[in-house]
Amino acid sequence: MSDVEVFRARALDGVAHGFLGRKGGVSTGAMASLNVGLGSQDDPALIAENRRRAADAVLPGARLVTLYQVHSPDCVAVIEPFEEQLRPRADALVTDRPGLVLGILTADCAPVLFADKEAGIVGAAHAGWKGAIGGVTDSTIAAMEALGAQRARIVAAVGPCIARASYEVDVVFLARFADADPDNERFFTEGRREDHWQFDLEAYVASRLAAADIRTVEMLGQDTYAREDHFYSFRRATHRSEPDYGRQISLIGLG
Repeated sequence: MSDVEVFRARALDGVAHGFLGRKGGVSTGAMASLNVGLGSQDDPALIAENRRRAADAVLPGARLVTLYQVHSPDCVAVIEPFEEQLRPRADALVTDRPGLVLGILTADCAPVLFADKEAGIVGAAHAGWKGAIGGVTDSTIAAMEALGAQRARIVAAVGPCIARASYEVDVVFLARFADADPDNERFFTEGRREDHWQFDLEAYVASRLAAADIRTVEMLGQDTYAREDHFYSFRRATHRSEPDYGRQISLIGLG
């Protein structure tokens, strides 16, 4: 039995998926244990084994497809798998092809998994604050519709990410969101320091999905910063002046 820890969403029941944490891999030290980040300084052979374990924990035998993530709103449709060195620069991907498992890497940003179960179309998005405000979830929905999904049938789940209590931002950050939509101020509360605020990324992403007429949106409510035993966190590593950090993966696919 696999030791890989998998968090699942009720909204995606019946679809092969999982939001994975850091347990069940072979990496050691600060990267222990299921680090899947190709951009980390971890041993490439260990990363490759971790990625194999991750994919097998969700959809055994499927081909893992990931991106070169750049905090963009861009989404690509996957017709056939591509080599890791040829990963497109984008932050979301969709497919209607069985045998593929789509992967999104995170270390505080919000992973979002989508499915139109009836049409057999799935999607995955990397929603950091830049991608979220830029519309990466909207792009994912549009790409699914282009493959034949119907918006009224699409369900979505927002996975483990940094929580409001752990995400302090400055007034410039707040102004960016308020300028985009004054109603966005509801996602901020006063911080512990003057002129600083606590931002609720998970709620903001969920609100974007609801505004896009996604009727079922589930939030897992897992704080990547606070739960060090379960998740990697870029911000936690930064606060500790650590030289590098691991990445966890969220997966969805069609059998």
